[in-house]
Parts: sequence; C-alpha cells; structure tokens
Amino acid sequence: MAQNFDMVVVGAGPGGYVAAIRGAQLGLKVACVEREHLGGICLNWGCIPTKALLRSAEVFHLMERAKDFGLSADKVGFDLDKVVDRSRGVAKQLSGGIGHLFKKNKVTVIMGEAKLTGKGKLSVKTDKGTEEVTAKSIVLATGARARELPGLEPDGKLVWNYKHALKPPHMPKKLLVIGSGAIGIEFASFFNTLGADTTVVEVMDRVLPVEDAEISAFAKKQFVKQGMKIMEKATVKKLDRAGSKVTAHVETGGKTEKMEFDTVISAVGIVGNVEGLGLEEMGVKIDRTHVVTDEYCHTGVEGLYAIGDLAGAPWLAHKASHEGVMVAELIAGQHPHPVKPNSIAGCTYCQPQVASVGFTEAQAKEQGYEIKVGRFPFIGNGKAIALGEPEGMIKTVFDAKTGELLGAHMVGAEVTELIQGYVVGRTLETTEAELMETVFPHPTLSEMMHEAVLDAYGRAIHF
Repeated sequence: MAQNFDMVVVGAGPGGYVAAIRGAQLGLKVACVEREHLGGICLNWGCIPTKALLRSAEVFHLMERAKDFGLSADKVGFDLDKVVDRSRGVAKQLSGGIGHLFKKNKVTVIMGEAKLTGKGKLSVKTDKGTEEVTAKSIVLATGARARELPGLEPDGKLVWNYKHALKPPHMPKKLLVIGSGAIGIEFASFFNTLGADTTVVEVMDRVLPVEDAEISAFAKKQFVKQGMKIMEKATVKKLDRAGSKVTAHVETGGKTEKMEFDTVISAVGIVGNVEGLGLEEMGVKIDRTHVVTDEYCHTGVEGLYAIGDLAGAPWLAHKASHEGVMVAELIAGQHPHPVKPNSIAGCTYCQPQVASVGFTEAQAKEQGYEIKVGRFPFIGNGKAIALGEPEGMIKTVFDAKTGELLGAHMVGAEVTELIQGYVVGRTLETTEAELMETVFPHPTLSEMMHEAVLDAYGRAIHF
C-alpha cells in the first residue's frame, strides 16, 4: 500500500532538505527521499569539507608567515591524513545534524532511489524492496555531479575528481588542475599552499572566467606570486597514464606541449542528475542535462517542481536552499517572491578569496547601462594592513542614471563574508545615496565597501 504525503522531496541536499523542513513548518505532511547521504554533495563532498581543508591551508600559510607578526613557529609542517580527517569529521557532524532536524520537524526519511511513475506518484527502491509513494506535490532536488570529458576520466589514483581530491591517496608533488572555476581554483589553492608545484589550465581567456575581468586579473597575479603556473586559452587534449606519471597534451596557441605530472584534478564543470527519474516519460523538458523550469521552479507538469543544480545555473547551494523555501511556500498556498539569480552572490574560497554579486562591468555595458564604477584597494584600509592582508580590491558598478547598485566584485581576505552587505543592498533596491549615508564601523574591512561606493562618485576619502 502506497504511503501518501502532501509533499515529497527527492534529494536531501541543501535544496531538498531545506524544502522538506520548510514544508513541514507550514503544516504539510512531508517525506524526503535520499539515495546516498543526508546533506547531499554540498555538505558531504562539496562546500563544507572543502572549506575545512582550505582553513587548514590558511592556518598553515599564516604559520609560515609567523615572523611577519613578530612570532616564531619552528619546523612548521602538516599531516595530510589528519587534515583530511578533520575535514571528514566536520562533514559527518553536519550530516548527522540534518537527521536531527528531520526528526524534529517530523519529516519522513526514505533512503532509496526514486523514480516518477505517474502524476504525483513515485516508486522508491530501498534496501527492503520497492515502496510506492504518492503526493500532491513532488519536488526534484537531485543535484549534479562532476562532468567527465573523454580521455580525462578520473581513476582515483593519478587523475582525480573532487571526491578523490577531498580524500587524496597521496600529497601531489607536481599537480595539474584542469579548469579554473570555483572548484578547480580552490583545490589548486589548497594543494599549492601545502607545497605542490601547481599548474592550472583554463580553456577560457582568463582564470575565474565568470568573475569581473579586473578581479580575475588581480587574482591571477596573486596566484602567480604564490608560485602557480596559469595557462589560459589552453586545452588538455589527452592524458597518457604510465606508472606513477601522467603526461598531459596541452594545446595552446595552435601548438601542443607535453607536460608531466604525478597528479591531475579534473574540474571541468557539472552535469545534472536527470537519469533514471522518469522525466522523459512525464514530458519534462531537459536542456543540456538540466530540467527547464520557470521562475517559480515549475517544470510544466502539474504538481512537479525542480530546484537547485538540477534546474540550472547559478550552481550554488544557497540558491538551491532559497528555491526550496520558495517552492514549499508555494505548495502551502503562500505567495513568495521568485528567486532572482542576479542578486545571488558567488563565493570562491581560494587565497585570496573572491566574491561577487550582480553584473560585471562588461555585462552592465552589454545590457546598455550608462555606468559609474568605483574601486578601493585593501592597501588603503587600516584593518587590512593590521591583519597583514594588504592585497585586495573592492569594485562597485552603479547605474549612472538611477544610482542602482548593478554589481559588486571583491578579491582579498574575508570578502566572502563582506559580499552579503551588497547583496542586502540589492535586495532592498538601495541606491548609492543610502550606501553613502550608511555609517560603517572602524576599523573594519567593511569600510572599503563604503569607500568603493564613494569612489564611483568621485568622493573617496582614503585613496
């Protein structure tokens, strides 16, 4: 006999588990189906454990700089296994917390693999057999996985994907990272900080290609200063694996160069987990492995929604969570605002950190805006100098006619924490006038946000 619910969520990642909890808070009878682990990729194999690794690398980097702060730290070293163990422990702790939240909110958890069998119907393969589940509304939150390119497939020994890199079988000595998006550049930053001879190959014309060009250029200078080799407009055509070495055939400028490494990390994007869900049979439209939805995450099939990475860019956990809340509220009969992708911040936790929201300078011009641009360097900020982090920049882009904050872009220490100030500003439809009149505390890094606004209008004080 089928179990019946008001709402069933397929996937317990940052989109799915949040949707399930919000639905339960609103009085719905909710179930969440998960085939692997509560918390999904983000919590178990993505956002959280990578930040734990990067924190270890950051502390190691600071220990190596002890003399800069009048301190002494002799024979600084690291134990990679213990660094990884800490990372896995953090992920395990938070994954267990999801189970507690489900229990607290009376969400039914069904561990198994789900497939749509009709309108409002799911078949779930579990360890105990097949369960039939029905619901008035079904929310698909199955996420995405790493893209694999022919000839570059990971083997877990010489060639890694993100999962292998999170539990590395060895410390790379000579590392190749293919792709300089957030995942690629974070792993490059981690292993480079720990001493790996690191090369990053990017097919686009610059690293961190989704960021503002000025920010990308600044970040690249810092990466090179740290010892990374950056190859742009370059493609890895194939990998020859032999013994403990990998020979990469890298094409750039019409010429192919053979380069030898002991480890390769492939970070060339993601593909949506659309297989085996019965989407085609239901008439759900799929575009390049992602489910096509409207602004409210409707799939076009009555009572069926898709959220998070499955539903396309931006591929960010916080976007998935917000969509989960929105959809749960829709199902409960409320009237939430749609999620606005252009007001969602992107954060990259490399060294230095990078964060942004809204249009880049180039995008704003492409959209036809007449713009005003402001900049402020970390070297002009007292707190940044006191922290020993004088390398960085904050950039703002305004509509010259209305004063609307079109975009904000940052590179430097702790900018992933600072960016939310501008995100709130965009959500509140703040203009330059309100930002100029806001009093920022001293001494803080946030003062640079104020100065970058002032600079757009020729009023910067400290630079």
